[in-house]
Amino acid sequence: MEIKVLGTGCANCKATLKRIEQVAAEKGIAVRLAKVEDIQAIMSYGVLSTPGVVIDGKVVHAGGVPGRDEIAGWLSAEASTRGGDGRE
Repeated sequence: MEIKVLGTGCANCKATLKRIEQVAAEKGIAVRLAKVEDIQAIMSYGVLSTPGVVIDGKVVHAGGVPGRDEIAGWLSAEASTRGGDGRE
């Protein structure tokens, strides 16, 4: 599963990245995390409020730090479409 955190480096963007790492590790779900800081790349996703979160090419969040439960829901939903553990 590929997850991109969109943002220019603000505290909320860094917190979002760290929280996703923590929740994925707790759930034992393999993820590839990337930080996208280029404004043009961020805008190409249609995200105007950061941080944004993109999972496998789909924007799932924009603006504010997502909650742990929200992140767990994204990861679980994606993992279930891949056979349980998020591995491709």
